[in-house]
Amino acid sequence: MAVPPMHQPLRPPLDAVRAPATGVVLDVVVGLLIVAALPLAILAIPNTISVVAALLPPEVPQIAMMRAHGLALPAMVLTVPGAALALRRFRAAPMLVAGLAVLALADAAGGYAGGPGMVAVLRVLHGVGAGLLVPATLVAAMERPHRRVLLPLWAGVLAVSLLAAQALALWPLDAVSSWQVTLQPYPLLTGVALGLAAVFLVLWLLAGEAGRGVAVPGTPVERARLAMAAVPSAGIAVLAVGTTFDWPPVTVIAVAAVAVVAMLGLGSVAVFEGGRAAAFTQVAVGLVVLPTAAQLTYVELGGLGGPGLTGLWVPFGVAAVVAVLAAGGAVRLAEGQAPRLVAAGLVAVVVGLCAIRVLVPTMGGMLLAVPFVLLAAGAAVALVSALRAAGQVAALFAVSLLFPSVLAGFLLGTGIQVTRLREVGELGSATREAMVDAFVGALHLWALVGGFVVVLVLLLASLLARRFPEAPKPEAPAPAPAAEQLAELESDAEPDEAEVLALDPDPVPLVVPAPTPSPEDTGEEQIS
Repeated sequence: MAVPPMHQPLRPPLDAVRAPATGVVLDVVVGLLIVAALPLAILAIPNTISVVAALLPPEVPQIAMMRAHGLALPAMVLTVPGAALALRRFRAAPMLVAGLAVLALADAAGGYAGGPGMVAVLRVLHGVGAGLLVPATLVAAMERPHRRVLLPLWAGVLAVSLLAAQALALWPLDAVSSWQVTLQPYPLLTGVALGLAAVFLVLWLLAGEAGRGVAVPGTPVERARLAMAAVPSAGIAVLAVGTTFDWPPVTVIAVAAVAVVAMLGLGSVAVFEGGRAAAFTQVAVGLVVLPTAAQLTYVELGGLGGPGLTGLWVPFGVAAVVAVLAAGGAVRLAEGQAPRLVAAGLVAVVVGLCAIRVLVPTMGGMLLAVPFVLLAAGAAVALVSALRAAGQVAALFAVSLLFPSVLAGFLLGTGIQVTRLREVGELGSATREAMVDAFVGALHLWALVGGFVVVLVLLLASLLARRFPEAPKPEAPAPAPAAEQLAELESDAEPDEAEVLALDPDPVPLVVPAPTPSPEDTGEEQIS
């Protein structure tokens, strides 16, 4: 007589016991990495070499040094789409380590730079490292269990980083004695972030997440669209470098306008998993927040009659807190409200641009909290609302359009600013007061143009959403029959047996003895 094997109770595997605790620790480390690494990535964008031009060697041409220092953003623009594609093969943890290692290498070598050639190499490395970090932090936030906390944190930190990047880049340059500081503004923070990334990688490996397949699934069509994002990125990067060779301001403005149209056109075809809304949001936020904040920061410096950097930190701090809280509140609402929240966030950005025209310049730094809060909180709410309704492929496609938009915004703002300054020079009234007025007038005009562009993006998104609805997120697949049977066994089992079934990843199947055949089945009665 065959005796079926008994399913002996098993001790829980060590990985099963540690998995919940390890998961929480991983989520905490990801949150710390977002707070530390994402601002470092955005800090690579500002070109601050002109602030320390008096410290440059006499034999080094200032225009060549400025051109070399400005290569970080074009390199970043080219890197982000490639990093988005690479995240299908390499997970976020090793890419975070790689990006921060590149930044740390560039920071360490910054003190040895001596001319434009070395500066160009190091700034390209800054752009590459930053370009790896932004999509990697986004995927790390989206794939963790506490996504509802990490994604708002990512959106809020990104919005605040875009707002304060210029001020943070200028802060270490106060009373410096070496121009190389522009190449290594926060080396200690880079080291801390690299250490956090190493801890994240080790915990990620110990948790056994390295063998779970690609980080970002997607169809061949979606992967092709990710690759498509590299086309406008390459074009705008090449044109941005070309504009540094004394192009007329009108040509610079025209090139930037064509780039914006191309990115909106590319975003309009991203009809997979909320991709279009996410793409339009990234284009609008990238176009106006950092370029506007950079001009505003220069206008409010102490030497131009404003409160200076010291007077700006309280408004920046208020904006940071409000932005993160607003993003966290947005994800607590129903996902069906996401389109309205995206529109509300972008409207708040437009109101913030209008507040700049009314309140700037000002001697009181606290008044700047109004436009800062509107810009940061509006951008954070719009970003998190668009991303929560998007899949990972759509989110990476959208973030690939963020930095070309930042570059286009800088070109548009610079073109307007140079036009105003040349008008003052041609009139022969290039006094200090006239130059300050020209800077302020350029900022006001750019805020007006940026506001109109954001409104046009909102109208375009609304029109396309009505005529060409986006494809919804794919529904979860139905459970396989084997999974259904296992679920029934677990529900019918005793508590101890249910624990064993849940903890044992490959349980021994229960063997049920075959029933003894009856004479009717064997036909023995008919034979007799």
